[in-house]
Amino acid sequence: MSQSIAFIGTGVMGRSMAGHLLAAGHQLHIFNRTKANAQALLERGAQWHESAGAAAAQANFVFTIVGFPTDVEQTYFGPTGVLAQAKPGTVLVDMTTSSPLLAQRIATAATTRGLAALDAPVSGGDIGAKEARLVIMVGGEEPAFQQARPLLECMGKNIIRQGGPGAGQHCKMANQISIASIMMSWCEAITYAQKAGLDPSRVIESIGGGAAASWSLNNLAPRALRGDFTPGFYVKHFLKDMRIALDSARAMQLDLPGLQQANKLYEEVAARGWSENGTQVLLKWYQAQG
Repeated sequence: MSQSIAFIGTGVMGRSMAGHLLAAGHQLHIFNRTKANAQALLERGAQWHESAGAAAAQANFVFTIVGFPTDVEQTYFGPTGVLAQAKPGTVLVDMTTSSPLLAQRIATAATTRGLAALDAPVSGGDIGAKEARLVIMVGGEEPAFQQARPLLECMGKNIIRQGGPGAGQHCKMANQISIASIMMSWCEAITYAQKAGLDPSRVIESIGGGAAASWSLNNLAPRALRGDFTPGFYVKHFLKDMRIALDSARAMQLDLPGLQQANKLYEEVAARGWSENGTQVLLKWYQAQG
């Protein structure tokens, strides 16, 4: 059944995700800070609105995927935001990687207004978004999850509810903690192989099919070796995620040295002016060490 959907945030991933909903026959109401980034969707029939709240007022479901927790807060709690203008009964789904505590705040505020809220961050990058095979990690109440599930299935293949409000964000933090060390591991492996005089592409062919294999090694390492640092996922956003994870870990009195080291290296990457690049630019930092 066709739904009226507001989609807030049409960046690298959101543009493809919204496009899948449009292709499935749903009515799409769009808002993005930069209208030009939504132009392709508007040409396919999506309707433009001048604020997140104005788009939300037309919808039964609201999806958001913006940059930082401050953007999420403004999108939901601002005077022209989603919570102020969404109709009772609307299901709100924030797919931004954000703070678990903020997700819980949104869920509480939504409940008091007769709305339902899910936190549903994703993994899979630009490729997963384009191919509609994102991993979607969901927090929130079961009835809202079941309502939103058919729409989530337009964007992803692995969709699992992890628990109540904030649980999706906690799961995404676990995902990012794992990726942080994986990014260092393949960069170090490739740097070592090059220093030893090996062809790094052939090395990837070998180790990418064995116990050392990872999505990052097989997808991001070849891009980096070609000098392609186009962002499937921005360094600045990965740093944001690692900071959230470190804050959450400190609150739970956890020491995560691998995450701390990855955060340190990406801070150095950003200091070189590479924060707008994709996360695979970390290899460039390693190669610059001599």
